[in-house]
Amino acid sequence: MSSTEGRERERAQRHQLIITAARELAEAEGWEAVTTRRLAERVEYSQPVLYSHFKGKDAMVRAVAIEGFDDLAARLRRARLAETSPGEALRAVSRACPEFAVARPALYEAMFVMPIDVPFASQDTPPALRAAFDELVAVIGPGGGRDELYAEVIWSALRGLAVLAHGRRMPAERQQERLEILVQHFAPDPADLPQGRASSAQMTLP
Repeated sequence: MSSTEGRERERAQRHQLIITAARELAEAEGWEAVTTRRLAERVEYSQPVLYSHFKGKDAMVRAVAIEGFDDLAARLRRARLAETSPGEALRAVSRACPEFAVARPALYEAMFVMPIDVPFASQDTPPALRAAFDELVAVIGPGGGRDELYAEVIWSALRGLAVLAHGRRMPAERQQERLEILVQHFAPDPADLPQGRASSAQMTLP
């Protein structure tokens, strides 16, 4: 390994160390606790070294968020592949999203609540975000060329349910009922729905 490669590898490791430290500090104490001073103490590097990797807190939050989308994509993929029917796969993925928000609230906040410069539905969308979204597209089923549009609606609904439940704006004990209503409207296979719901679901999708 050349000296240049060694320096690049060391820089990449330091970069990841800072991201991990920011994520752990946010999960332990909230994002208000994430400052360059606290991070410098935690990773044992000077603040100028941190600024050589990230221009400020917003850049750190962005990096943590993208890492979070990578984690979410893996979780949604496991949920989808664990089921054999399209409807159950949609149900599993729909459950996995709010469960992720509950398990990792600070990470979810970075991904969906805090203002970050991460474009959605764009050519510049980071691969990790696209991978998470594609897991929703995969469980929609034939949508007459509108699969991504349906996935956007589900993504928005799941995000809203997660944020409102986290903020205690809606009773948490009825969250499963809300998710089931969402599944009933978008289930790709009417056979996966409770009796009496198939006809309404078929009317939802053209």
